[in-house]
Amino acid sequence: MKIDDLLEKGLEELKLLSDRNLFLLTRYIEEIERFNPAYGLVKVRDRKELITKHILDSLAPLGIFPDLFAARRIADVGSGAGFPGLPLAICMSEAEFTLIERMGRRAGFLLNTVAALGLSNVRVEEKEMEKAAPAHHDLAVFRAYKPLDKKILKGLLNLLKENGVLAAYKGQRKSVEEEMAGLPCAWELIKLKVPFLKDERHLLVINREKHG
Repeated sequence: MKIDDLLEKGLEELKLLSDRNLFLLTRYIEEIERFNPAYGLVKVRDRKELITKHILDSLAPLGIFPDLFAARRIADVGSGAGFPGLPLAICMSEAEFTLIERMGRRAGFLLNTVAALGLSNVRVEEKEMEKAAPAHHDLAVFRAYKPLDKKILKGLLNLLKENGVLAAYKGQRKSVEEEMAGLPCAWELIKLKVPFLKDERHLLVINREKHG
């Protein structure tokens, strides 16, 4: 399959294909490729890896379990290059997204990209997670963030409304089970199928109301 067809076929498999989504995600990819050499936003060898390991990976839970993402206000914590927040925001135009990023250079890239893509449903906050507005979001997502410990978990859950949900993009089940051992919360691990990606991927889901 040609690389130019990879994104379209992946979106089709996830039932997220539309002219708008394809156009904006392609623009987003171009912005990353433009700034990545100078900013070091993401480690990828080529566009194929960027599409499969980052764009489609970010969208896989939405394509497979849309009810989990039926939220009005969503925070992407430690957004970095915008994963998973920007791909989700592109495909969820009715939801409000806050990209929380502490590093100035990356926050600047996010601001520039949001403006370039004309995403009116996204705002960027250059700050530490602990300084973000508490009890404000229905859903908090994060990917390639620090391993969870009690302090980080408390900070993430603090961002959520009473019935809010935390959704963490993770890899192998065994690693997640080791990471979560001893943490004071109920959690669920959902297996994901990312188009064209063989790596084991899971979504770790924690409900704030079930936090012990």
